[in-house]
Amino acid sequence: MSDSEINRDGNRATAAGSNQMWGGRFAEGPSAIMREINASIPFDKALWRQDIAASKAHVAMLGAQGIVSSQDMAAITEGLNKVAGEYEANGVPEDWDLEDIHMTTESRLAELIGAAAGRLHTARSRNDQVATDFRLWVRDAMDQADAGLEALQRALVVRAGEHADSIMPGFTHLQTAQPVTLGHHLMAYYEMIRRDRSRFADARVRMNECPLGSAALAGTGFPIDRAATAGALGFDKPTDNSLDSVSDRDFALDYLQAAAQCSLHLSRLAEEFIIWASQPFGFVALPDALSTGSSIMPQKKNPDAAELVRGHAGRIVGCLTSLTITMKGLPLAYSKDMQDDKPPVFEAAGLLGLSIAAMTGMVADSTFRTGRMRQAAELGYATATDLADWLVRQADIPFREAHHITGAAVKLAESQGKALDELTLDELKAIDARIDERVYAALSVEASVAARCSHGGTAPEQVRLRVADARRALGMEG
Repeated sequence: MSDSEINRDGNRATAAGSNQMWGGRFAEGPSAIMREINASIPFDKALWRQDIAASKAHVAMLGAQGIVSSQDMAAITEGLNKVAGEYEANGVPEDWDLEDIHMTTESRLAELIGAAAGRLHTARSRNDQVATDFRLWVRDAMDQADAGLEALQRALVVRAGEHADSIMPGFTHLQTAQPVTLGHHLMAYYEMIRRDRSRFADARVRMNECPLGSAALAGTGFPIDRAATAGALGFDKPTDNSLDSVSDRDFALDYLQAAAQCSLHLSRLAEEFIIWASQPFGFVALPDALSTGSSIMPQKKNPDAAELVRGHAGRIVGCLTSLTITMKGLPLAYSKDMQDDKPPVFEAAGLLGLSIAAMTGMVADSTFRTGRMRQAAELGYATATDLADWLVRQADIPFREAHHITGAAVKLAESQGKALDELTLDELKAIDARIDERVYAALSVEASVAARCSHGGTAPEQVRLRVADARRALGMEG
C-alpha cells in the first residue's frame, strides 16, 4: 500500500475520501469536477433555436451537394423539427454528460431517427457550430435592442413635442445655469439613443458573416457550399478565414460595447428621473407601475425601477470587462476559455432589455410638473447670461466687461432677495449707466429660451424642428 493510500489516522482511505480537498459535492474527485466545469448546457441551452436553425441549413446544404442522401436529409430535417417542438413545449433537458446544447440535440435526434442522425455532423465541428449559433443569437439580441430603443425614442419624441414650450432650469454641475425647455432636455436623450442604435447597427453589419463550414479550425475536405448556408441563415457571406472564424468573438464584444454605452445613457436618464422625483425638486410624478412604497413610511414613493436601471449599468459594464479579459490572450484557434463567452452576453442582454423597457415606460407615463419646473427656472439667476448678452448686443460692450457688470447685478439682486428682473432701472443704471429699460425684455425666462434659436438650441421653434426631424426619421408622420 502506498503512502498516498494511508490517511492521517493510519487507515486505508476510501475513494471518496482520498483527498478531502475535493469537498462535499465533489466527493467523487477530479472526474466530478471535470464534469461540472466542462458542462455548458445550463446556459448554452438558450441557443437551441439558433442551433436547430443552423443544423437545418447545414443538412439542407449537405443534401444539395450530394454529401448525404435526400432520404437522410429529409429524416434529419423532420427529426430536428420534432426536437424543436419538444424544446418549445418542455424546455431543454439538462444532461451534463452530454455537455452542451449541440450534443443534447444530436443525442435526442438519434433517439428519434436512429443512425442517420450521425450524418448531420458531417463537414462541421462543434467549434464552427457554436460560433454560428452564438452569432445568430447575438444578431437577434442586436435586433431586439434596436427595436426597444426605437420605442424609447418614440416616447421621447412624443413627450418632447408636448413640452416644446415648457420651461425648466438647465443645469451644469447640477447648479442652475440657464433656462431650457423640457422638450429640449428630452430630445438630448433622443440623440444619445440615436447614437446607441447606430452602434448596434454598425456592429450588426460587421458580424453578419457565417462561420459554418470552417469546421474545427482548418476547413473541410468535403465539397460544401458555404455561401448556401450563409444565405439560408441570413448572413451576407461566409467568413474568409477558418482559423479566425472559430476563434473570433469580436461580434460579442461589439455587442457588449454597444450595450455598455447604451446602459450609461439609460443610467443618466434614470438618474434625472430619480432627482426630479425627489421632494426638493418635485419636477415629476413617476408612474405607480414603476415605483414602490416603503415597508415603514407610508408617504414614500420610491423610484426603484429607475434605481435598478442605474444599477444595471454597472453589471453590464462588468459583463463587457469579463469577456474582454477572457479573450485578451488566447492563441489561435479555439480554446475552452471561450465557453465562458456566453454568460456575460446573455446577462447583459437580459439587463439591457429590462432597462430599455423600464425607461420607455417611465418617459411615456410620468407626469411632468411644469409649473414647478418653471418656478425653479426663475431661481438661481438663470437669466444672468441674457443680461450679459444684452449688454454685448445693445450697448456694444465686450463680453468680458459685460460678464463683470452682470456679476455685480446678480450680487445686488442676491443681497436684496430679488430676481434680476425685479431690480429697478435706477438700481441697474447705478451699476452701469448704459443699461436702459429695454433690458427687461431680455430678463424673463421666456425671452431667454426664445433667444436661444441657433441650430440645436433650446428655443421652442428649434425644439419643434428637431421633433419634426425625429418624427420623420422614425416614420411617425401622419
